[in-house]
Amino acid sequence: MRKSVVAIVGRPNVGKSTIFNRLVGDRISIVEDTPGVTRDRIYAQAEWLNHTFHVIDTGGIELGDEPLLVQMRAQAEVAIDESDVIIFMVNGRDGITAADEEVAKLLFKSNKPVVLAVNKVDNPEMRESIYEFYSLGFGDPHPISGTHGLGLGDLLDETVKHFEDHPDPEEDDETIRFSVIGRPNVGKSSLINSLLGQDRVIVSDLAGTTRDAVDTSFTRDEQDYVIIDTAGMRKRGKVYESTEKYSVMRALKAIERSDVVLTLIDADTGIQEQDKRIAGYAHEAGKSVVIVVNKWDTIDNDETSMKEFEDEVRSGFRFLDYAPIVFLSAKTKKRIHTLLPAVVQASENHSKRVSTNLLNEVIVDALAMNPSPSIKGQTLKIFYATQVAVKPPTFVVFVNDPNLMHFTYERFLENRIREAFGFVGTPIHIYARKRT
Repeated sequence: MRKSVVAIVGRPNVGKSTIFNRLVGDRISIVEDTPGVTRDRIYAQAEWLNHTFHVIDTGGIELGDEPLLVQMRAQAEVAIDESDVIIFMVNGRDGITAADEEVAKLLFKSNKPVVLAVNKVDNPEMRESIYEFYSLGFGDPHPISGTHGLGLGDLLDETVKHFEDHPDPEEDDETIRFSVIGRPNVGKSSLINSLLGQDRVIVSDLAGTTRDAVDTSFTRDEQDYVIIDTAGMRKRGKVYESTEKYSVMRALKAIERSDVVLTLIDADTGIQEQDKRIAGYAHEAGKSVVIVVNKWDTIDNDETSMKEFEDEVRSGFRFLDYAPIVFLSAKTKKRIHTLLPAVVQASENHSKRVSTNLLNEVIVDALAMNPSPSIKGQTLKIFYATQVAVKPPTFVVFVNDPNLMHFTYERFLENRIREAFGFVGTPIHIYARKRT
């Protein structure tokens, strides 16, 4: 089930980014900081009334030196294309402006649910100013104050009313669903075409859940796969090409619906911050990951070059130290045969379960090898552990006091579990719980 997407749209200086920050903070949101991951403010995850959803800050979309009106149109176009619900924000102090009316015209054409938010209504006396905004034609205006956090609950109540379920197409449990993500022009389409052009591949199209997407199923060596389309990578136009941030929005939808995520890197240009940013979303979503270095045919690709580039990847993607690295050329199909075995391995490990007995044997051996350190005179005691979930593999360790589980010791336990059971290609989660 993919999450709904809410876009905040409006002319400049109406407070879009302030409201965005409010929605993804102040205990409303679920936001994780992962070391080594570059954060991007344009797209974040929020939660309200048991609904988890994505929020787009269109104010964070930078379009260079384009005239203001062109920028507004472009940002609204992105939001309309990506969102399920749109929060249209206006400034209560300014009244309706020509720019507001221009944005309203674009939103009317979208046929998307629009919730009208009147920002900067900071006191009860100003509430009377909201009535003129009825003339925009989007129903009841919702007075809010981004500065003081007023009215956001009512605004979100109205927003989540428009959420709909977005089920994925059903496939057999044995089918591996994977997506290819990365910066523009790193060879995503070429890689997919190369995979689908292999011998013994049976290709068919499946209707995707994301607008304009067509997922592609194929069979190779008796294994069924589905490539998750990133919904609009085929689209062209200045708005899509002028900002790399747009690729993050596209990638997130594909990531949600994948078992395995292929993070594509261009060997020519090397690792960019945007590569880390996009890969970070796959890691945070708990998906299995394969790092694919494309265009390897353009490099003096002897074993020394491969080892040096692998070291560079490991240094740049420390948070993906579990992910295998595959070097290939989508264009020439060199080493393309090494990719699907890595996908299968990552998928199997993503779903792997280990018995409680074997797991606890590993934990006991780990404790004997490296006893837990004391913190302020108290020592962590681990009683037993069990696996509670897959996709990703998730373990609960029952202890005397969870606060004594230092992240370095948790990392040590993770490494011992990986040494014993593999888990190549997938993150694993470990949670300390007090034994009751």
